[in-house]
Amino acid sequence: MSAKTQTHKQDPMIGEEAPDFTLDGTNGPVHLAELLGHVVVLYFYPRDNTPGCTTEACDFRDMIHDFSEVEAIILGVSMDSLPSHAKFTAKYQLPFNLLSDSEGRVANRYGVYKQKNLYGKVSFGIERSTFIIDRKGVIRYVFRKVRVAGHVSQVKDLVSELVHG
Repeated sequence: MSAKTQTHKQDPMIGEEAPDFTLDGTNGPVHLAELLGHVVVLYFYPRDNTPGCTTEACDFRDMIHDFSEVEAIILGVSMDSLPSHAKFTAKYQLPFNLLSDSEGRVANRYGVYKQKNLYGKVSFGIERSTFIIDRKGVIRYVFRKVRVAGHVSQVKDLVSELVHG
């Protein structure tokens, strides 16, 4: 595992029950507690149709078969609206649910709603992060400040390892 894509092994959320939520998505509403029995890959991303977010979403799309084989569910979360998500999903043929966290409440509960500084402009938004949640609803892996290159492949490997022991 390279340093750029390494999980945060000391992250305080690892081993904790994943914070429950209900959010509207492109494939209907999602209540996390109803997904018990499945491994869930919950990835937070800053914005639809931006270069890094598009690459990440397309990487998940391109590996969806690997995740489906082990009955893992992919959920993407950003603060974008459902209409924005619908356009993004249609444009890139994304086969998983994108959830709208318009007020950042879920992002805040997962500790990914952060202050950002881009070219001297301070704002708040989602820091690209991924959580792998086991079948019992416990967070097993956390990636914060994700670098997109190679990330989804690493997530796929960890999900497979989690499912197959």
